[in-house]
Amino acid sequence: MTTTRRVLVSGASIAGPALAWWMQRYGWETVVVERADELRTAGQNIDVRGAGREVARKMGLEDAIRAAGTGELGTRFVGRDGRTRAELPAGTGDTDGATAELEILRGELARILVDRSRETTDYRFGTTIAALDDRADGIDVTFADGREETFDVVVAADGMRSRTRRLVVGDAAQIQPKGMYTAYLTIPRVASDTDWWRWYSAPGGRSVTLRPDNLGTIRATLSFLSPPRGYEDLDDAAQRDLLCRLFADAGWETPRVLDGLRHAEEYYFEQVGQVHSPIWHHGRAALVGDAAYCASPVSGMGTSLGLTGAYVLAGELASHIHHRDAFAGYERIMRPYVDQAQDLPPGTPRLANPRTRAGVAALHGVLALAATPVARSVGARLFRPPADRIELPDYTHLERAGA
Repeated sequence: MTTTRRVLVSGASIAGPALAWWMQRYGWETVVVERADELRTAGQNIDVRGAGREVARKMGLEDAIRAAGTGELGTRFVGRDGRTRAELPAGTGDTDGATAELEILRGELARILVDRSRETTDYRFGTTIAALDDRADGIDVTFADGREETFDVVVAADGMRSRTRRLVVGDAAQIQPKGMYTAYLTIPRVASDTDWWRWYSAPGGRSVTLRPDNLGTIRATLSFLSPPRGYEDLDDAAQRDLLCRLFADAGWETPRVLDGLRHAEEYYFEQVGQVHSPIWHHGRAALVGDAAYCASPVSGMGTSLGLTGAYVLAGELASHIHHRDAFAGYERIMRPYVDQAQDLPPGTPRLANPRTRAGVAALHGVLALAATPVARSVGARLFRPPADRIELPDYTHLERAGA
């Protein structure tokens, strides 16, 4: 008699629900825990590119993602007067374009993934993993409420600042700052807004962007260059005051964004960084997605890494009797892909956030040249992350009949 194997996943965003979906296809019992009391549907625009898009196809999700897309037409770099300095239309393939062909809000993709996996996965909101006890025949989990259960495998998929990660790999994983802070918020849409991603660069290494969504609002960001200063640890009010001071004279539509910042309920502030770890597993526990190898928002690779990593990890676990061999296969397949994703173009993100007016003018000049018909292919490569640079294994033979 074969005993059904059990996997516990921490995190109900992108990689976590995707991993649960694949694991149940292979006959595993799946449980997902999430710190939030309910599914978090907030979040900014994300791309589904390359291998990530191929995984979405394998899951039968491509049409659902397209239907819930933001409708973004492309990227316009604008000046202080609002006039377009350069325009790059959305991509038309699996990988190209600053705006991907499949562009969706993070919360919308999370909703789709959870909805597709909810019938076969036990989702538990408002709880976390407090302790792990790895044994030869299983891994004992203590939850924050004191309950205890045993699983065959535990996977942390709870983001760049994962609290579960330390329970898995200790201090091996490090967050490497990329010299920039970004605030994300949702503001009301007005008549002058368009379906283009508008990107404004102000002197002082600052940028303000406005992006459309499919919910009738606008997703805004405020970014500024800075070495690590602990701003991410300030309380909410102090962060908002800081942003209002730093962007007070930025120009363009910044006053509107700052006014929205004062009242925004959907708001998130972070130090932009990457997660680097020499190992992604220990014993019966592993990491996937941003918890393992966040490449930062400026890479354009977060969703592709999350979906692809979930697909490969699930396939390797289903392919091997011993978790040790499965984790080794997962790292062997994913490590080169992750290394390429984290290898950002030289000068990123500094070059896209000039500190002087002359630098802003030079940036606009380069982008305008790249956007001309003759050089558009070059311009497209500037915004083409290595999302397709992996050969996905075929695990079809492992799926249960009728799953």
